[in-house]
Amino acid sequence: HCVRKMWRVRSLAMAGLAMSLLIGFVGADDSTHTYEDGEEVHIWTNKVGPYHNPQETYDYYSLPFCQPTVKQIKRKSDGLGAILEGTDLTDSGLLMHFKVPQPMTKVCELDVNSEEEGILVDAVRNHYWYQMYIDELPIWGMVGEYMQAAGNEGEENQVEQGFIYTHKDFSIAYNGNQIVQVNLTSENPMPIVMGDKLDITFSVKWVETDAPFDSRFHRYYDFDFFEHQIHWFSIFNSFMMVVFLVGLVALILMRTLKNDYAVGEDDDLELTMDRVVDETGWKQVHGEVFRAPPRLMLYSAIIGNGNQLIVLGMCVISLVLLFTLYHHRGTIVTTLIVCYSLTSFIAGFSSASTYKRYGGEDWKANMVLTAVLLPAVAGGTGLFLNAIAMFYQSAATTSFGTMVVVGAIWLFVSCPLVLGGTILGRSMAVVGDFPCRVNNLRRPIPDGKWYTRPTAVVLFSGILPFGSIFIEMYFIFTSFWNYKFYYVYGFMLLVYLILFVVTVCVSIVSTYFLLNAEDYRWHWTSLFSAGSTSVYVYLYAIYYFFTKTRMTGILQTFFYFGYMGLFCFGLFVLTGTIGAMGTNLFVRKIYQYIKSD
Repeated sequence: HCVRKMWRVRSLAMAGLAMSLLIGFVGADDSTHTYEDGEEVHIWTNKVGPYHNPQETYDYYSLPFCQPTVKQIKRKSDGLGAILEGTDLTDSGLLMHFKVPQPMTKVCELDVNSEEEGILVDAVRNHYWYQMYIDELPIWGMVGEYMQAAGNEGEENQVEQGFIYTHKDFSIAYNGNQIVQVNLTSENPMPIVMGDKLDITFSVKWVETDAPFDSRFHRYYDFDFFEHQIHWFSIFNSFMMVVFLVGLVALILMRTLKNDYAVGEDDDLELTMDRVVDETGWKQVHGEVFRAPPRLMLYSAIIGNGNQLIVLGMCVISLVLLFTLYHHRGTIVTTLIVCYSLTSFIAGFSSASTYKRYGGEDWKANMVLTAVLLPAVAGGTGLFLNAIAMFYQSAATTSFGTMVVVGAIWLFVSCPLVLGGTILGRSMAVVGDFPCRVNNLRRPIPDGKWYTRPTAVVLFSGILPFGSIFIEMYFIFTSFWNYKFYYVYGFMLLVYLILFVVTVCVSIVSTYFLLNAEDYRWHWTSLFSAGSTSVYVYLYAIYYFFTKTRMTGILQTFFYFGYMGLFCFGLFVLTGTIGAMGTNLFVRKIYQYIKSD
């Protein structure tokens, strides 16, 4: 009975997940993007905020705009991804009909009192902008402008004054029965003076075009920015780095190791008693190299989550690239959540198999740690930032209901898959499945030169992987923090594959030097050396904040460094796992021919 109830709850969670996907892709009234002549077209308001602080957003009517009373105001239902992005569409109340021109029409009258004057002047001084949607196409406008007040010609010491735009002119291009392009022009600036009554007006004009419906998002693409020759040059430069590193690894495998094997075989011919390995170098630590790393449970959990992120990254980038999901609000975030939940099986399988192979026994605790590691960090960061957003009454606040839905997806979809992966991983893994036997007594590690110590290896290893993604990080940061519409996911996929290869090669080379210094602590060293790429990315994020943005205020600063910290933690787990798994294959390969008792 209990099992039946558990599966019933799990089925409801899957149904809720499917509904979230359905809502995210279907939307509400204008989901079909086709209209009959004279049919009402909704103008949706989204948010308002200072231009230089992208995440500091508020509800559109948090500013003292007067609201139309010609029809009932309603909110648009959105999918989970759009809600998590901070999108909350509200009907503006402006009446607009397909192909029906609208002359200048009074919407309402704004009566400016002393409190509203201060709010509006402060908004204009901080370059507040607002966002609207028409047929799922975003448009932006400025609230007003801070400029010199009109006065007598030649008058000195003219003071600057806040002006608010009182007229919105919508220009909409259509092809057949579909909207292809929308434009908004803010006009008629009026000074913000206490006691004044300002008429808020709007107008609509319709323009026929032959531009196809499929190209309507192209106007948001900044081709000159994203397809600049520097972008192509960075890809070529990274590719050449891959060729160099792959050649270096091939040199180690085909030449250096071959010579080492030859020396070992010559020594074996001269031995009449015990067959031993060479007295120096990486072969000397054959009895220690497969010893279980310290904090095995944490190591296994990171490896499990990292393998999940590797697959997750490939899935999301490929789906976005194939189905142009960036054209729809919230679909990328929804896809990320769904793919993360469904790939949780990989985390459980990889973590459990690694944990058992090294002799771990407390598999239940390992399973729980694997299931909560990333969600705990992401959830803790999200709750902290949400508390700040709630304090400032920002539109970026996530509601309690949304958090419950996300928690339910994790609890009833992700966790059972981690359990299934753990069971399968434990059943397939074999304890001590290594090419060499582990010695009973731990061998002391000799003092090597400074550059062969794990700390130096970790610090230097992250430079090349960071160099391979440095330019792409600039484009991604600019898209996320500076209102650019990122669409070059083909570039992102190439850079992702280049990062994978470069990270594996760097980890192999650094581990080879470490083992040659007779230091067998390669597990954590390879993970941290590859994961140190995230440290350089975070340092670059600090540089970007102070030199490429004009962000101010506690809310925006916490959101910037909180999001970047969360991104870099995920990057650490991903790249660290890439390095550790690549190094594991390398170590198993070179030690499988070692002859020892």
